[in-house]
Amino acid sequence: MSPSSLFAPVRLGDLSLENRILLPPLTRCRSTQPGDIPNALMAEYYAQRTRAGFLITEGTQIEPRGQGYAWTPGIYSAEQVAGWKLVADAVHAKRRPIFAQLWHVGRVSHRALQPGHEAPIAPSAVAATGVNVFIPTGPGTGKLVPPDMPRALTIPEIHELVEMYAQAARNALSAGFDGVEIHAANGYLINQFLSERANFRTDAYGGSLSNRLRFLREVVEAVSAVVTPDRMGVRFSPLFGTTTEERVYLGLLEDNPAETYTAAVRVLAEVGIAYVSLAEADWNNAPEMPDTFRASVRDIFGGRILCAGRYDLHKAQHVLGHGWADMIGFGRKFIANPDLPARLEHGWPLNPLDPATMYGGGAHGYTDYPFHNQ
Repeated sequence: MSPSSLFAPVRLGDLSLENRILLPPLTRCRSTQPGDIPNALMAEYYAQRTRAGFLITEGTQIEPRGQGYAWTPGIYSAEQVAGWKLVADAVHAKRRPIFAQLWHVGRVSHRALQPGHEAPIAPSAVAATGVNVFIPTGPGTGKLVPPDMPRALTIPEIHELVEMYAQAARNALSAGFDGVEIHAANGYLINQFLSERANFRTDAYGGSLSNRLRFLREVVEAVSAVVTPDRMGVRFSPLFGTTTEERVYLGLLEDNPAETYTAAVRVLAEVGIAYVSLAEADWNNAPEMPDTFRASVRDIFGGRILCAGRYDLHKAQHVLGHGWADMIGFGRKFIANPDLPARLEHGWPLNPLDPATMYGGGAHGYTDYPFHNQ
């Protein structure tokens, strides 16, 4: 397969996309305060990156308890929905589809971010390790701190959370989004239910793998009833190696990750959703996703497979060429290069990323990266 395959059209559910490049979810912490409200600056940022065939928003919390980082946007209030409409309208003006990523961090939070400074919620009362959260210390200032100990959810509360995902999907449609992605990756709430490292329940939502998958299944079924399966995806972050080295937090390493995640992908296949997204380890010397696992996902899942995680043209060509993926997401490169697809296609040089402006702030390091001078 030639590199040009990345620039070929593809269908995603019932959508026709002009290329196979996607803008994946990228937390940028630029929402308006107070209220975690999306704004015109965010609309400009997304509109700048519409040379991608498909765009997915940064994670947007489905309720106040779902926040783990200061200044991330929500999708539960009328003001937030109105703010997201600015974003959806700006992207649609460029004739591109955009999905909202529905997010709940679960235990990866801090009392400073929780309503009433209560403890975060989780499947079990076990603290997250190997990760920090970002709490505000003043207007535009904050600091990284370890997450607080969570409290375990009751079964009625779990049922309420399933409905919160469904309501967030309704809100996304009201905002004009074309569909939604369920964030089930990176050690956050759905991943916590899925993982033997975070779920120590002894009821119907814990114990066996099928029980640990129950929350995922209920959320996917509830959301698909709102948006239809053709207009939804789910993101996972399977890890296949040690997580003890200094790294960006990606999630939880299972004893048998291939077994856990092929079972999770089967849940999605049974519902018939449009895509599964695989977030790959992307730090220095990160473990590779095994080709055997990629092939297993392809065998199980009949929809589209999206991959992201330190991809370049060579790696994208390799994965697309084997049929292990249908679309490729570029994260850091897309932050610094709003016209990234054109730069990749024509071999133009890339702008360097300024890491100091990735999280929080204003237009600098957000909407002021230059386009290539054609």
